Amino acid sequence: MKLTTNTQVSVDGVMQGNGGRHPDLDPGFERGGWARPLFDDESLAFVNEFYQRADAFLFGRRTYDLFAGYWGTMDAGSGPIADALNTRPKYVASNTLTGPRWADTTVLSGDVAAAIGELKAEPGGELQVHGSGGLVRWLLANRLVDEINLLVCPVIVGAGARLFPESGPDAALELVESRAYPKGITLQVYRPAGRPRYAV
Repeated sequence: MKLTTNTQVSVDGVMQGNGGRHPDLDPGFERGGWARPLFDDESLAFVNEFYQRADAFLFGRRTYDLFAGYWGTMDAGSGPIADALNTRPKYVASNTLTGPRWADTTVLSGDVAAAIGELKAEPGGELQVHGSGGLVRWLLANRLVDEINLLVCPVIVGAGARLFPESGPDAALELVESRAYPKGITLQVYRPAGRPRYAV
């Protein structure tokens, strides 16, 4: 399977609280919900189609808990995102989660890189990662990502956790696709391309 990531980020790289305020997961973060008003029919259609093409999902612990508490409580026929999430295998990278409450969930612990490598070696289309910033950074550092999808929202949040830290590993990217949606969200699809080349 191809491992693809899908992340909503602001122009200044923030990914925290994109869908709304969550006092338990983001205590004290007052700028949540910055992405939702910027989605239009076309960009929402892309998101729905993206979830539908997944063969399986991979989550970090925080995103898993958030999704399980929201999407995992919905009945069949609730919509394309809920239906995809509730009918396909889910994997969560965690050394602390036991007895996951969301059906068809497998916890990956111990040598997570090896476990993800085994999943990628299986036949199929896409193993998708949504949100899960810490996991995405770790996957990139371990060269496990095949494709990065960034939905860049036309807003500067000015605070909050960013997808990429101030200091970290470097990576060259190949632009595969780019498009703009009516309310200003832009989709950028990249493939990792090794280390960057620097001018001397």
